[in-house]
Amino acid sequence: MAFGRRTKYELLYKIKTYSYNRNHVCMITVYALNIAKRRKEKMRITCGTDVIEIERIKESIEKSGETFLKKIYTQTEINYCQAKRKAMYQHFAARFAAKEAIFKAISCYLKEKFDITWTDVEIINEQDGKPKVHFLQKEISNINIDLSISHCQNYAVATAIAIKE
Repeated sequence: MAFGRRTKYELLYKIKTYSYNRNHVCMITVYALNIAKRRKEKMRITCGTDVIEIERIKESIEKSGETFLKKIYTQTEINYCQAKRKAMYQHFAARFAAKEAIFKAISCYLKEKFDITWTDVEIINEQDGKPKVHFLQKEISNINIDLSISHCQNYAVATAIAIKE
């Protein structure tokens, strides 16, 4: 996969476009790092991954209910997951894993690890279903995040790639 000669903004767009296909995420990250090095650009790319058992999230929701939901998720996320009915806990777990992966990817950009809360990060879906990260805190909104989420019956996994110039 060759990108040719591109500006850093075109490169970021290509990374976001191609990395939706989960098989290309690592390959594109390495390729972007090589281009940034060759051009001597100050682009930093970090990665975070998280896997969680869906049963753990289900137990937390059943035990703590609304308290747990309000602490971890925004109202938009709660509405989205609850609308999924049969797969509700899978979607809650997937968003939990996504937030954990994002925290791991952006932790090097934060002065203090408590500079960001669970509800400062919102995972929404684009029209085509691709997950999109929306930062509700302005201090970290200059970080581009590419996110991949997946789940099965027992586990949810997420990988976040953070790109900061």
